[in-house]
Amino acid sequence: MSAVQPRYKRILLKLSGEAGVGGENFGIDPDTLDATAEEVAQVTRAGVQVCLVVGGGNIFRGAALAATGMERASADYMGMLATVMNALAVQASLEKKGVYTRVQSAIPMEAVCEPYIRRRALRHLEKGRVVIFAAGLGAPYFTTDSAAALRAAEMGCDALFKGTSVDGVYTADPKKDPKAQRYETLSYQDVLAKDLKVMDASAVSLMRDNHIPIVVFSIRERGNLLKVLSGEGVFTTIA
Repeated sequence: MSAVQPRYKRILLKLSGEAGVGGENFGIDPDTLDATAEEVAQVTRAGVQVCLVVGGGNIFRGAALAATGMERASADYMGMLATVMNALAVQASLEKKGVYTRVQSAIPMEAVCEPYIRRRALRHLEKGRVVIFAAGLGAPYFTTDSAAALRAAEMGCDALFKGTSVDGVYTADPKKDPKAQRYETLSYQDVLAKDLKVMDASAVSLMRDNHIPIVVFSIRERGNLLKVLSGEGVFTTIA
């Protein structure tokens, strides 16, 4: 057991496909995948129950293809399948590190993974397994942000951790504006009123209604997830 004392017992970790699995390039990057798996493994060793949602943007972006004329529902279903591929990749990488996992998909595909069943997912968490939720909500027009927020509420998570390529929420894109300032804390209403694009408005509203804080941090810095869980490091808290 780690000497670190985490502030939360159960969290949902939301990752974009690029930040969590894909690195800077299209597809699945082995180094990025391994580093993400090690972040999760560290916090499970500290006794934290973890569920995970990974986007699929490193493989396919349904919204982008829909913008070119493809039917939106079909494009979104293709994006959901990309998240299943990422979930299976994360599962394999975690299990190489000795972490027990289950993948649950909102679109039933029993030959590949379990269907999403809330009570079964809760039991997995209680047994110390990492539960990876795939295929979003199983319906078009909803993003993986919405899926992450809903699963965090359903699982009774203490916080939703949003792992990105920057170390918090800024007044502007810090990669483009050197004068951008990082927020230490924000209210849910601040995020919605200022349209800060942290997560979808529906996801932020759901977290507000269920009193679940959102912690935004950089997943790219090694060891950062465990550090932020203990209240150290650099991050933004929305509550």
